[in-house]
Amino acid sequence: MTKVPEFTVRPAAPEDLSEIHAMVWELAEYEHLAHLCVSSAADLEAALFGPRPTAEVILGREDAQVVAFALFFHNYSTFLGRRGLYLEDLFVRPAYRRRGYARRLLAQLAQLALARNCGRFEWTVLDWNAPAIGFYQSLGAEVLPDWRITRVTGDALARLAASNPKEV
Repeated sequence: MTKVPEFTVRPAAPEDLSEIHAMVWELAEYEHLAHLCVSSAADLEAALFGPRPTAEVILGREDAQVVAFALFFHNYSTFLGRRGLYLEDLFVRPAYRRRGYARRLLAQLAQLALARNCGRFEWTVLDWNAPAIGFYQSLGAEVLPDWRITRVTGDALARLAASNPKEV
């Protein structure tokens, strides 16, 4: 008789940092963005467990093995007048895909968003990732066609900051 693996979801704890950091790198490689991934385990520790946490993580475990994670934080909608839940990263290790684990993590986050009275739950998806887009749409998510992410980093961020005299 084959044993059915048990999948559980729980909040991350400080002892999970190395596993979370490893999966962040695996995600960056999957998305062909490893050259942009400069975060360290110490960065994650400060963001998740420091004096003023800025993000949270839930982990998916198959039996005793960590196989998935979702990193999220709150944003705010002036139109709704309420905060929202923003999913920054969702990753299931390749050997554990197609078992319903991503759906379980997303459902857990949806429950959390409702419990926290969030007005919406949102995330981004790379336009080339057709399997993910199809999966998200099958859950009822709408891929917004009229919105584009706008980002300023590095030298451009420094130039923008320097373009305005400091106010006292």
